[in-house]
Amino acid sequence: MLPALLRHDEIARYDSGVLYTLDRRCYPLSKQYVAMHSVKEVAKAIKDMVTQGGGPLELSLKALLLARDRGESLEEAVSILSSTRPTNRSMANTLSLALERVKCGEDLEEVISSILKDYDDAYDRMSDYGSSLIKDGYGILTTCFAEHSFLLSVKKAEAAGKKVRVYVPETRPYLQGAKLTLPSLLEMNVESYLITDAMPAFFMREKKIDIYMSASDAYLPDGSISNKIGTLENAIAAKYYGIPYYAFSLRSSYNEDIRIEYRSQSEIIYIDGKPITLPEAKAIYPAFDIIEPSLISGIITKDGIK
Repeated sequence: MLPALLRHDEIARYDSGVLYTLDRRCYPLSKQYVAMHSVKEVAKAIKDMVTQGGGPLELSLKALLLARDRGESLEEAVSILSSTRPTNRSMANTLSLALERVKCGEDLEEVISSILKDYDDAYDRMSDYGSSLIKDGYGILTTCFAEHSFLLSVKKAEAAGKKVRVYVPETRPYLQGAKLTLPSLLEMNVESYLITDAMPAFFMREKKIDIYMSASDAYLPDGSISNKIGTLENAIAAKYYGIPYYAFSLRSSYNEDIRIEYRSQSEIIYIDGKPITLPEAKAIYPAFDIIEPSLISGIITKDGIK
């Protein structure tokens, strides 16, 4: 049911001392793989956005196999990998859990397999709840690449006989909506439309959108979430037009404080390596929004909708 993009061997494949991942920066116009020979190379790939969303988590777990086989410290590997994406703490928390289990005598490969199975089971359960929120004829807005839980929710809704359509903002500057979400929906034969990041409020006003659904990179104790930049403005518009907004979350809470990742201004000034303005231009790129609880209709977890 899942698109090829989300299959485990496309996200992270370890073979004879080399770790491979599908380069999502090039997808879907070309299918290229990045080969990594060390934990530092894996960390660089994550920082360079070779893979995004849930991809870094699985890639970093498999990187522990690389560290083990090179005779390197797993503790150091966890430290290096955990620092690559400061806002989304899911990867760091999962790596720490894996390390503790290995220290307690469990086999590393079995730990990784067990953790990935737990995630797969969680995605399946979350999508059961997500699909229950989607009614026949719904227009669905999403943001960025909400991956397994969202795509499975849509597909399960269709399998239940519901006709849906999905509006996918392009998601600048890495265009995850255009490059990842839309091709995945097309592969799954779901009616979907690419729109620019500035268009969601227009379609809400035109009554084309009935529900807004996204991932969440962090779920904070006060009920706020953090997600890809652009999520906040869509949530505000949805609240204004009376459209429910639901976010998928794998965790019930994170740190009390969250550090928003500011990325290089070059990622705004260039798209796919091509400049879109003058070379002396300055840009600011906060990669994530924080969305307060008053804008959120519910958090979809593996244990239900909160």
